This record gives sequence, C-alpha cells and structure tokens, in this order.
Amino acid sequence: MRIHDWPTGPYPARVRIALAEKNLQSQVEFVTVDLRKGEHKKPEFLVKNYSGTLPVLELDDGTFIAECTAITEYLDALDGTPVLTGRTPREKGVIHMMSKRAELELLDAISVYFHHATPGLGPDVEIYQNAEWGLRQRDKAIRGMHYFDGVLRRQRFVAGDDFSMADITVIGGLIFAQIVKLPVPVECDALGAWHERMQDRPSVQNWAAMSESAEVPG
Repeated sequence: MRIHDWPTGPYPARVRIALAEKNLQSQVEFVTVDLRKGEHKKPEFLVKNYSGTLPVLELDDGTFIAECTAITEYLDALDGTPVLTGRTPREKGVIHMMSKRAELELLDAISVYFHHATPGLGPDVEIYQNAEWGLRQRDKAIRGMHYFDGVLRRQRFVAGDDFSMADITVIGGLIFAQIVKLPVPVECDALGAWHERMQDRPSVQNWAAMSESAEVPG
C-alpha cells in the first residue's frame, strides 16, 4: 500500500495514528505531496483524488481511497478486529457520529480559518480568501472545543469508554489548532487533560516522531 500525504499535516496525522494503532506502518510506503507547491491541485494528483485533498491510500490493485474516515475504515477492517471504528452497530453509530462532529465543529472549521483568515499555504495556492468567513469558522472551532470539553467531563474518551476514530479526529483538530496558534481555552480543562493523556499513547508519539524527523520539501 502507498499513502500519498504531507508528513506534518493534521489530516494525514489521522491516518498515520490509525496505522500505528493497527501496527501497519511496515506495510505502507509514504509518498510526499508538496502542499506548498500546490501539488495536490495538479492534474496528475487529481486523477488519484478529484477533490485535491490529502491523504490518499493507494492499494496494490490500483484502487485509490480518499477521505480519512474511509481510509481508517479500510485499515481497521483488514485484520477482522475493527477496534477504531466499532464492533457493534451501536459502537459504529456513536463513533461515526462523534467523529463527524469533530470534523464539522473543530478540524474542518480550523482548516477554513487557516485557508481564509491566515496566509495559509501562500499566494500560489490560496487563490481565493474570505477573511470574514475564516474568522467565523475560527469562532466555531472554539465553540467546538467547549463542546468536546463537555463530552470529556462525562466520559473517558470522545465516543465512550474506549479510544476510537473519534479521538483520532479530535487529536487531528488540536494538531491543526497548534499550527494556527489557536489555543484550547483555559476553562476547557477536561479537553486539556484528555489531550495530555493522548500524548502518552504510542501511536500519537509515533506520529510526533515521524513528523519531527520528516524531511518536508520547501
């Protein structure tokens, strides 16, 4: 398998953490797609993923799977023990609900803020920006942090009693928050404590080590 991604990106981090949770790193070759040069928007990449986003999983039979949730679903099911995406119908439903909320209320909101209200990936990539929309999404992300703080005051993990894809999605959101220097509000102490615990997971430490050692072009 190949994964086309950007080593320090918050969305690729979701898949890299999932890979480590499933002990699949040795089965994957990483192919760097240079975001700052806009390689993800060039025709040769768009044939792999028409939406021009990362990461993309390339299978040996030539199949391309985009979207972090879909890639995680695939990886989680390979060994027949889906620990990240749910074993029972109830688990699957709750995990997918919470992961989608983490995308909408946190990760994607920060992405819009990054691309519209900051320099983003630079003028060669950020062809259109709407700062007002970006700032509104920044505020939405802060509200999202408060929401997940409330969730984590009631339970140990984002979707219940066990670590799951939903936790990985929130981790990705907070990675992006650090990139854009958007701190978790001090009153969100449950979210902060959960995030500290997540830093001790081997899969998250593995991602951090890979990110720090990556030779990022440009």
